[in-house]
Amino acid sequence: MSAGTALPPAGALPLASLDATTELARAALAALPNGSLLVLSGPLGVGKTTFTQALASLLGVEAPVNSPTYTLVHEYPSPAGTLVHMDAYRLGGAAPLAGTMLDDYLERARLVVVEWGEGLLDAYPEAWWLEFGFGAADDGEGSRVRWARWGRRPVT
Repeated sequence: MSAGTALPPAGALPLASLDATTELARAALAALPNGSLLVLSGPLGVGKTTFTQALASLLGVEAPVNSPTYTLVHEYPSPAGTLVHMDAYRLGGAAPLAGTMLDDYLERARLVVVEWGEGLLDAYPEAWWLEFGFGAADDGEGSRVRWARWGRRPVT
């Protein structure tokens, strides 16, 4: 993907490098209107926060972007609008995030990213979804590569 390209068709997209992750973030920002909710899912250590860091960098956020696992939410002002980064991992699900607090963020933020937020997809059918995973690389050495799938609803 190059700058300004649309998100690729739904399906597995290999992310073999940080550059590939950044290009996916660039395409996501181009596709997502202001006030969008983006739910990130995938196992621990797969790159959800790294993807959010790429989004923040592209938006012009100057502050360091860290996982909000223990604080639940971080707000990052940027020239393009506020990036809100939430994490539902310690909540045991995303249900406590739904409602007034999340709605307020959606009204005023450029983008709201929620890690471990799969439970929000029923309450927010307009939400975008991005799943990350690990797979075996076809390099004969059993290396793991990251991949992503995206869409309006989980791809099955």
